[in-house]
Amino acid sequence: MTILHLSFYSAFTLSSLGLAFHRTHLVSALLCLESMMLSMYVALSMWPIQTQTPSSTLLPIFMLTFSACEAGTGLALLVASTRTHGSDHLHNFNLLQC
Repeated sequence: MTILHLSFYSAFTLSSLGLAFHRTHLVSALLCLESMMLSMYVALSMWPIQTQTPSSTLLPIFMLTFSACEAGTGLALLVASTRTHGSDHLHNFNLLQC
């Protein structure tokens, strides 16, 4: 395993552990999701270079597009929940209520 693979795996693992253990604020959960997407984007961008294929794939561009959509949706949910509940603490949200 090269140092490049190790850094991608460790970045993804640390961000998933941050998402699992630090779920107090919605902002921290969104940042962990964005760091997971960023590490996957960098890994997919470096994959054609590692395998020495002459054609570049469009998969990283699609992933970057979905990541931007996810970030916009997350920020919209953050603003809406802060306006209705007064804070972004996740323990204030009751998912069973409409």
